[in-house]
Amino acid sequence: MAKYPAQIIVMGAQVAGRAFARALRQEFAASRAAAAARGRAGHQSAAASHLSGLSLQEAQQILNVSKLNPEEIQKKYEHLFKVNDKPVGGSFYLQSKVVRAKERLEEELRIQAQEDRETEKRPQT
Repeated sequence: MAKYPAQIIVMGAQVAGRAFARALRQEFAASRAAAAARGRAGHQSAAASHLSGLSLQEAQQILNVSKLNPEEIQKKYEHLFKVNDKPVGGSFYLQSKVVRAKERLEEELRIQAQEDRETEKRPQT
């Protein structure tokens, strides 16, 4: 009598295990495809984040910019740098964060410009 419930439990566990394994394989495949789609720029951007110690999102938050616009970046940088100047009661730590954020965003702009030049050089197929 206990044989049938045990078989049902075992079969249910097998079905759930197979479904989990299939979902895991699909997730790995999707992750690889997304990484491949990011391409070379993703590697350069990740390297820039590692070198500067700030991610692109952190740098944008520090300077309060949503898009990579050189004029807006410069304007926000100048304002935050002056506000956090030591003689006016600011923080050297915050001022250095502002500088690093500007450097990180400028590096991202340089990477994007390089990508644009490479895209223009490739022949259209």
